[in-house]
Amino acid sequence: MDLHTWVWLATVGGFAAVVGFDFWLVARNPRDPSFRESLLWVLGYVSLAVVFGLGVTLLAGGRYGGEFFAGWITEYSLSVDNLFVFVLIMSRFSVPRQYRQKVLLVGIVIALALRAVFILAGASAIARFDWLFYVFGAFLVFTAWKLLGESSGSGEAEFTENAALRVVRRVVPTSEGYHGAAVTARVNGRRVVTPMLIVMIAVGTTDLLFAVDSIPAIFGLTKEPYLVFTANAFALMGLRQLFFLVGGLLDRLIYLSKGLAFVLAFIGLKLIFEALHHHGVSWAPEVPIAVSLGVIVATLLVTTIASLIGTRRREAAELRAAEAESESGEAELRSGR
Repeated sequence: MDLHTWVWLATVGGFAAVVGFDFWLVARNPRDPSFRESLLWVLGYVSLAVVFGLGVTLLAGGRYGGEFFAGWITEYSLSVDNLFVFVLIMSRFSVPRQYRQKVLLVGIVIALALRAVFILAGASAIARFDWLFYVFGAFLVFTAWKLLGESSGSGEAEFTENAALRVVRRVVPTSEGYHGAAVTARVNGRRVVTPMLIVMIAVGTTDLLFAVDSIPAIFGLTKEPYLVFTANAFALMGLRQLFFLVGGLLDRLIYLSKGLAFVLAFIGLKLIFEALHHHGVSWAPEVPIAVSLGVIVATLLVTTIASLIGTRRREAAELRAAEAESESGEAELRSGR
């Protein structure tokens, strides 16, 4: 894709306008959003992404449109893992419920800015060193294997403060408690930052750790920095509302890690095969973007359906066990009489 500078500027300006409007609404009426409100916002962001993808298809062709959709769906799916950690961060810092929207919005903006730098660096490196496809592919396969191992364990996520957060805590004086939604406050005549700023940095920088595997994954689907950036932007922009929408459903997606592991392994192998094909290995297959998109969508659908069925069976089994235990207890009481 040979894009003029004004296309980039218009795209970034469009994202800034949407986020600015979103921020204005949050600052104007801080609250814990309802399920219906969150659902409408998620549908709105998903609709924007679909319209954008259709526009790319119409103006640039089906190949690039397919690459955008595959990248966006992959990034959005991988971002669901972020929600588990965001829940832990909110709990760890005891963020008041009415201010969680602002924390997530600012944190996601920080994350998008950091990802943009990551994307530009990755695109430049790939353009110069095509052997990086082998590295990215092997890394994704290793990440998939590691994710499978984690999913077979306890399944409990943990949050640990990263280096950026520790530096901020050590260098910048911080107040003990919150001062509304303010990020700074004056305490005993001295200007300090509040935990609100700390938790925003925690959300933004923690997301970058997740991008370590998601960015190579999307580069396995498209080599166009513009599509990589826009797919990431649309995935992150709808993440705040998704947090409130599926917060209570996260525990039901019991097979999500397995599905994401399969997607990462598939993209990793695709990258390795493409690199081999590029270097003249005739037996290495080229995987069309339509096949990639189909595999990703089918995997996520099967994973979601299997998770919901598995959760329902688990709950039914727990209910039967509880009823059996109750009946056993009543029988013992009757026999004791």
